[in-house]
Amino acid sequence: MSTNNEQTIRRVVTSALVGATIEWYDFFLYGVVAGIVFNKLYFPAADPVVSTLLAYTTFAVGFVTRPLGGVIFGHFGDRIGRKTMLVMTLMIMGIATFLIGLVPTYAQIGVGAPLLLLLLRVLQGIGLGGEWGGAVLMAYEYAPPGKRGFYASLPQIGLAIGLCMASGVVALLSSLLTDEQFLAWGWRVAFLISIIMVGVGLYIRLNLQETPEFAAIKAKNAEVRIPFMDMLRRYPGNILKGMGARYIDGVFFNIFGVFVIAYLTSTVKISRTDALLGVMVSALVMIATIPMFGRLSDRIGRPRVYMWGSLITAISAFPGFWLMTHSGGNILLVWLSIVVPFGILYASIYGPEAALFCDLFDAKVRYTGISFVYQFSGIFASGITPVIATALLKSGGGQPWQICMYVLFAGVVSAVSAAMIGKSKPAVA
Repeated sequence: MSTNNEQTIRRVVTSALVGATIEWYDFFLYGVVAGIVFNKLYFPAADPVVSTLLAYTTFAVGFVTRPLGGVIFGHFGDRIGRKTMLVMTLMIMGIATFLIGLVPTYAQIGVGAPLLLLLLRVLQGIGLGGEWGGAVLMAYEYAPPGKRGFYASLPQIGLAIGLCMASGVVALLSSLLTDEQFLAWGWRVAFLISIIMVGVGLYIRLNLQETPEFAAIKAKNAEVRIPFMDMLRRYPGNILKGMGARYIDGVFFNIFGVFVIAYLTSTVKISRTDALLGVMVSALVMIATIPMFGRLSDRIGRPRVYMWGSLITAISAFPGFWLMTHSGGNILLVWLSIVVPFGILYASIYGPEAALFCDLFDAKVRYTGISFVYQFSGIFASGITPVIATALLKSGGGQPWQICMYVLFAGVVSAVSAAMIGKSKPAVA
């Protein structure tokens, strides 16, 4: 590979990673702040539980609107180009996040406040829905064939960095300011500073060229008129296999990245800060392990890595929760019970996932295909998982073993789906 090509790929990967980091920072920041600020300032109610539920409902709306963003930007990404859509998704997400930091409170403008917040959250979801597919696609289509798993895994690191940044910025502001200052204006700073990162991301993205694969399609005028319908017609089996493979990703992330915080604080009785730190340490470890498994998928095959990763990761929920339950509140043991399953083993799924999905579709419908598989399956794989886990914890008498069985079920479904992907003829070499 020439030095010029290496520089181009490096620039593309940097652009994808920076953009993905910004998008996940913006998306997770809303979730971090929802239960500690929005419930008080935008959804005041006599019952604090009701106000918190209302605040988290607007958080969930972001998951529901992500498939819409995936279909919209997937369509135009396959018709007009990847680069243009990536610039648009970054602007939509960035501007929406910046404006959240400026929305007046319920006390200032009444019911208009939560409605504005809801609208901006919808825009966040649409932006992220288009961002993920475009970011991993740029890295995948620019990479040499033998290294596509590795390069497509690099934008995936954005999830880990974004999660760390969102939690870290809020924790820093909380420690520097009094509770009154943080509630009055401090939380807004976390949203407003994202505009600086967006500016950097836009500068990098505006200087990119279209991917070689899509440029070749444009040169031949070979774009399909309605990519979504073409995808459904030509790849119905691959769509179902991809959505099945995605199941363990959404379930495991939301068990060990979201639900576990509530479980540790209410059942194991450790502080919210200690629980959050465990998730943050896992995310930091993931920065190293995600590309490691992406590279491994190039060597021994993506379906194989994903299949075994799905099973082993799912099984790890049992010793993970056992260690949490029997930790006696020992923070190091609690962190170990999160870091090994989430920071190390989960990366065996999330690392090769992007390239695995890209392999399912040809370049004419790839943006639409991977966005639809990832975002639409996220509704049942991700969005409802914390609710299911809460119900299973209650039906299990406060013991987590039914939750672990649910995780195992998801792992088996994903492993079978990955095995089927391995046996079918790939859409690309």
